[in-house]
Amino acid sequence: MKDYEYLKKYLDSSKLEGGLELLKKGIPVQYIVGNVDFYGLNFLVNYNVLIPRFETEQLVEKTIDYALEYFDKEIDILDIGTGSGCIAITLDKNLENSKVEALDISKAALELAKENGKNNHSNVNFFYSDLFSNVNKKYDLIISNPPYIAHNEPIMDIVKNNEPNIALYADNNGLYYYEEILKNICNYLKQKSIICFEIGESQGKKIKELVKNYIPNSKVRLEKDLQNRDRFIFVFIDK
Repeated sequence: MKDYEYLKKYLDSSKLEGGLELLKKGIPVQYIVGNVDFYGLNFLVNYNVLIPRFETEQLVEKTIDYALEYFDKEIDILDIGTGSGCIAITLDKNLENSKVEALDISKAALELAKENGKNNHSNVNFFYSDLFSNVNKKYDLIISNPPYIAHNEPIMDIVKNNEPNIALYADNNGLYYYEEILKNICNYLKQKSIICFEIGESQGKKIKELVKNYIPNSKVRLEKDLQNRDRFIFVFIDK
């Protein structure tokens, strides 16, 4: 019923029947209508990007709160693996004293993110990079919702059959991108800085260990989502 109401909201009557048929075939309603609401903004989505989820809205909300609490100046923000651009654009719209940049390895995702940036009157600078390969400055805050599903981990068919595998799966039991980011991230952080991650619900302990290994003097917070599952890691650094 909820998906049907979503179709009715965004599709005119001439397209509603076709939309219902696609829904029955297991196509996500967000891909059928081509957009999704996220943190009070609207974002175009297609098969090149993940569908933004409630957990990621919570990541953004917590990040905004911590940024306002931790910094009293204009801050530079980097979003790694931006996808649709929802994280970067929302931070840009809600943190007035910020300059936001966002990267992705998918050129198709970047094109969509740039379109979302224009549609939402955002000033985010989107650019192509394989993690830090094209990054050449330091940031106050680096945020990422990277691929974190292990290749052998069961997931719902509607996700597995529709959303881009490159944005879902990661080697090393889903930890590959966290370690790749953490082992290099200090080269791209200012003296006082924050790292913000969305994580898989079983990964908190291992990611905390990675943080302590690569950034031993940091303070780490593991926080839960609205379903009381471990979902976020926040790292506070003051060198």
